[in-house]
Amino acid sequence: MQRIGERLAAGARIYPPAPLRIFGQLPLSAVRVVILGQDPYHGPGQAEGLAFSVPDGVKIPPSLRNIFKEILRESSAPWPLTMPTSGHLDRWVQQGVLLLNTVLTVEEGLPASHAQWGWEVWTDQVIKALAQRQQPVVFMLWGAHAQAKDKLIHVAQTSSGFASRHLVLQANHPSPLSALRAPNPFIGCGHFSAANAFLQKNAFTPIAW
Repeated sequence: MQRIGERLAAGARIYPPAPLRIFGQLPLSAVRVVILGQDPYHGPGQAEGLAFSVPDGVKIPPSLRNIFKEILRESSAPWPLTMPTSGHLDRWVQQGVLLLNTVLTVEEGLPASHAQWGWEVWTDQVIKALAQRQQPVVFMLWGAHAQAKDKLIHVAQTSSGFASRHLVLQANHPSPLSALRAPNPFIGCGHFSAANAFLQKNAFTPIAW
């Protein structure tokens, strides 16, 4: 926070305005699914403290558009579904989906500019706390940065004596640069239906994606 204060004093524009917003909206005891991102959007008006989410009225970013494409692809509804017009994902948070970036702030136009500033210490502890719970959790790890947390989840749950009770899903990042890339493309990953099947198996209400 001291470094962020110094950058603000120097005139830097830092997003989002409320980096800890997700923790005020969703207590860890209510988390059923974790979607792990890297750092916030670095364009004006995009980041809002929920990973991958943008405020109502803001153009849906390419990564989130691919997330919606995959949800539509997986849908079993008997009628055609259409692309959402809003990228605001508060409706997911209300159902127990933790939209977490590993780094919680970024400077305008400079992706990963606050990496290794200390946010990872905080977010790693959040991931560990969830992995150590007895209650099953779905972890969606998209891209190499998020997949690096797989070992953290495994060690945390094993140390608590409840190995293999969580579901860990891995795929490429939904960015257009990697969403279709082999060997583990995001488009076609089936994560949203797999998460709901796991939740139902464990007597939880599935997520209305």
